[in-house]
Amino acid sequence: MFRNRRLLIATKHNKETVIAPLLERELGVTCFVPPDFDTDTFGTFSGEIKRTADAAEAARAKCEAAMRRYNCDLVVSSEGSFGPHPALFFVPADEEILLLTDKQHNLQIMARTISTETNFSGEWISSEQALNSFAERAGFPSHALLMRRSENDTHQLEKGITDRDELVRVFREMSSTNGGAFLETDMRACFNPTRMQVIAQATEKLIAQIRSCCPRCTAPGFNVTDAAAGLPCSSCGRPTRSTLYYSYTCRQCSWNEERFFPHTKTTEDPMYCDHCNP
Repeated sequence: MFRNRRLLIATKHNKETVIAPLLERELGVTCFVPPDFDTDTFGTFSGEIKRTADAAEAARAKCEAAMRRYNCDLVVSSEGSFGPHPALFFVPADEEILLLTDKQHNLQIMARTISTETNFSGEWISSEQALNSFAERAGFPSHALLMRRSENDTHQLEKGITDRDELVRVFREMSSTNGGAFLETDMRACFNPTRMQVIAQATEKLIAQIRSCCPRCTAPGFNVTDAAAGLPCSSCGRPTRSTLYYSYTCRQCSWNEERFFPHTKTTEDPMYCDHCNP
């Protein structure tokens, strides 16, 4: 379905360096990146352009725009979000979405990865000692920093700082009239090697989903669309909150299948049972 086809990667931040090798090796495509496709128009992490849709919709919008502009029928886009982990509160997380859109076969396959491997952070800095401490924690200079006069300032900011002398110069300039500056990690992929690693993980997950084919129509992308709790407790037999089965759905023919015991166990430890361990 994909072998020997040209695949456009909709990015301007060098994401192709981790996405293209995997897709070319595993799918047999030839990847390319248009030099003038500005994905910043769909939203920027630094806030100059607000993302008006959620990450999944932003990824779809990138694919659709790239298809229209470059008259191509096979596109992959990527979109990242940063904030508290949905289950591990107060732990920062990086959520990466990869979307493959195949217009020729009327197909969309999406992969989502959430990782706590991120340096995402930001704080008000009022001294050079605090500046150096933040930079060290953030992995500077291999990971770039961003500085602005205040936390929500989208006009007076400097992005992509990777030189220590420049970091100090910008801080002194901003703090001379402001008493300090707001310093944060630059989360653009080309300035954040840790994020690039998570994008690579999302790419591998996308490939795995492409290889999962519908047992009825053989279309790729036969993947989990829902999960049901209820794995029985090994002691009392009552249903727990642990997953009993996953529902798989084909987006092409709508075939649905329930696959029980996805974690290869048929009962749950009583420590996770609300009755045995309330």
